[in-house]
Amino acid sequence: MNAIKTTLLLGALTLLLVYGGMALGGEQGMIMAFVFAVVMNFGAYFYSDKMVLAMYRAKPVTEAEFPEVYSMVRDLCRRAEIPIPKIYRIGSPQPNAFATGRNPEHAAIAFTDGILDMLDRDEFKGVLAHELAHVKNRDILIGTIVATMAGAISMLANIAQWGMIFGGGRDNRGGGGHPLVHLVMIIIAPIAALLVQMAISRTREYQADRTGAELMGTPVPLANALAKMDRSAKQIPMDAEPATAHMFIVSPLSGRDMMSLFSTHPPMEKRIAALMAMR
Repeated sequence: MNAIKTTLLLGALTLLLVYGGMALGGEQGMIMAFVFAVVMNFGAYFYSDKMVLAMYRAKPVTEAEFPEVYSMVRDLCRRAEIPIPKIYRIGSPQPNAFATGRNPEHAAIAFTDGILDMLDRDEFKGVLAHELAHVKNRDILIGTIVATMAGAISMLANIAQWGMIFGGGRDNRGGGGHPLVHLVMIIIAPIAALLVQMAISRTREYQADRTGAELMGTPVPLANALAKMDRSAKQIPMDAEPATAHMFIVSPLSGRDMMSLFSTHPPMEKRIAALMAMR
């Protein structure tokens, strides 16, 4: 059922992108947007980990640098029966983490400097378990493709905005370009993309929390980690893209009041309650 739901939601993002291309550029714009969507999905499938990791300037870490992290990841991967992913570190003071890649054999997990400063060993292992749960549940490809498509739709909205600024007019051959169409694209398209992100991300976060707690053998460390990280995310800013916010264990945009109205993550109190109910 989740696979069908995800396919439908990804189809909705693709159609939104194609419709936006048609609205702004007529038939030619629609074709270009469709080709763009196909190329982007292909690129996201094979290069998703590289794209997102590069966006956040993540650096690979070696076992010599972080032997305890590798030990925890190795233990959790053995329990989850998945290969050991590549491990990266992000230079941000906000405690956070995400997983990416196209499948368990081509996966990567990344954590911020802030997470090392804030969490104790068991809490950090709980976070790693959550991210490896995404890998085990094969959420990582979907999350990255959604991020790519949402980013493209946001870019289309920016094109519409610049078209209005520079006075793009209607194409006499029905090619679109009416100012009202541009205005709709600027306002509606990013919101629609965000709603699709929310629909995909929220159910998967609950599932990853549950699987991560099962890998740990207890939900308490992950619940404690989420509480600490949620408080810190509201106080410590992170230079994060809204299109990729759903990939993080805690929304990196929690400190931005307007973005919190459209959070891609379930309410933290509900996530923690669901975890504690597993005891």
